[in-house]
Parts: sequence; C-alpha cells; structure tokens
Amino acid sequence: MPSEQHVEFQDNRLLIELCGEFDRNIAAIEHALDVQIMRRGNDLALVGDADAQARAAEVLRALYTRLEAGKTIEPGDIEAELRMGPSRQQKGVRDGDQIEMFKSGLIEIKTRKKLVEPRTEAQKAYVRSLFDNELCFGIGPAGTGKTYLAVAVGVNMFIEGHVDKIILSRPAVEAGEKLGYLPGDMKDKVDPYMQPLYDALNDFLPGKQAAKLIEEKRIEIAPLAFMRGRTLSNAFVVLDEAQNATTMQMKMFLTRLGQGSRMVVTGDRTQVDLPRGVGSGLQDAERLLNGIPRISFNYFTAKDVVRHPLVARIIEAYEADG
Repeated sequence: MPSEQHVEFQDNRLLIELCGEFDRNIAAIEHALDVQIMRRGNDLALVGDADAQARAAEVLRALYTRLEAGKTIEPGDIEAELRMGPSRQQKGVRDGDQIEMFKSGLIEIKTRKKLVEPRTEAQKAYVRSLFDNELCFGIGPAGTGKTYLAVAVGVNMFIEGHVDKIILSRPAVEAGEKLGYLPGDMKDKVDPYMQPLYDALNDFLPGKQAAKLIEEKRIEIAPLAFMRGRTLSNAFVVLDEAQNATTMQMKMFLTRLGQGSRMVVTGDRTQVDLPRGVGSGLQDAERLLNGIPRISFNYFTAKDVVRHPLVARIIEAYEADG
C-alpha cells in the first residue's frame, strides 16, 4: 500500500477555499505533481512518491498561508507556487500596515482595487527596480507582467502622492492592419492600440475613479507621437511595446523625463512590427544606455510567464525553432 503524508489545517472555512470550487485547486496540484490528495475532515492525505508528497505539502501550506493573510487563491497563484516554491518568509500585510517593500523578502504593491504580488524572482527584481530607479527597462516575452507591474507601481506611487499624474503610452504601429481603413476619428482609430493599457489601469482603479482621472488629465493614455515637445515632470510614465518605437522616437521619449518623474520602458525584442530595414529603438537604447547609473535593465524569460501555462510552452517552442 502506498505511503501517505498528512497535512492538517485548523480553519475549516479556509480549507474549503484552499480546495477550491469542485476541488479544482487540489486537482491542479495533483495533476502537476502526480500525487493523490484526499480530504478527511480537516486533514489532507497525500499519496504518491515521497518527494512529490513533500512538495505538495509545501505548496498546500503556502497557499493556506495566503488565505490566512486575507488573500485569495487564483490559478496563477497555484502555478507560481508550483513553479517557484512557497514564499517561505512572506506573512502578508495586516489591515492598517504600511507596505514595507522589501522587509523579510515581502514585495507587494497596494492599489485601490487589489494587492499585487510579483510571482517570480525576475518580477520581484523588476518591482524593486521600478521603485529604486528613475528609468527602468523591462524586456522579455509576452505574459511576463512587464506592463502590468509597471502600471501597478504607477498607480501605487500616484495614490501615495509621489507623483501627480500617470502617463501610459504605446507606439501606434500597424501590425499588418491599416489605421486609415478603420472607422471613426483619430481617437477611435488609436484607442484599440491603447486598450491593453486601459485594461491594466482598470485592474487597479475603480472604473468611475479612473474615468474621472482621465477626464481631468491626471491619467493620460496616448500614442507615443503625442509625447513630442513635452516635458513630463512629477509623472510616472510608461512606454509599452517599445520594440515598435524607432530610434528617433525612443530618443524623443527618453528626453521627455522631467524633475520628479519616473519612466518605465517595456518591450519584447521578438515582436518587432516596424517596417523592414527600420531599427528598433528598444535595441538601440539597450546598447547605448546599459551601465548608466539610475537606469536599470530587467530581463524576463518564458519561465516568468504568468498567463495560462500553455503560453510559456508556446514561447519556448518558438524560441527553440530559432
């Protein structure tokens, strides 16, 4: 008969949340680690290889600790624990506590709607850089949280009063489509390119508050071309999809940096949509600016993907194909 390891949890309500609706959280751990998990009252019995049992017990305890801290468990949290191991020293933030960014390894970003946690070591290093440096580059494949975390930090710094406004920008580069054929005025044509930035912002601010701040121009979401001629002071500025900025556009953007501002530049070097023969401003910036103090470069790989697990495998397959 296979050996069993037992893990007991005192709070039955939290145990129900740990298991998930129709035991889907348990099923995800079983599938990933090739173990069988059976619930007997407040006890979970783990059946399988000894190493897999121990690993499953670690993941279950880490997820239960999240619940004790008042957090929720989403599929991405399970995936992160399975991939990285539990956050051994992270105890969560109690109501009324100030966020102490790096105390005991804890990194959390408080926004109006949710508490955001970087899930991989590369993401943690990136968030540290966002708070520590005036200009930060995040470079890597889609789904690694580059823009999402940057917008979260921007919202945090805005609500904490460190900056007066947030500016989110993208190059409006046509990936095979023609803007001129789209219906509507210029805003209607450009807004679809900006939608991922709206989506990120709406994750961190209530809809009415976000709309009011946009109306008051304390939050701006605009194409890169609209940045020309401006000096951006006391602002948190994000340039997304920077691989589609030309060298001249990148220089123009970076030289907008004003007093009291921070800039974040994110991009994926493998998804350049610029016309053939036009160099990517992101690659030039990386070559020219690396090593300058107060400018940080942070890199992500498929291991940092926090979307559906298949996304990481898709990226790895394309990278293997060269």
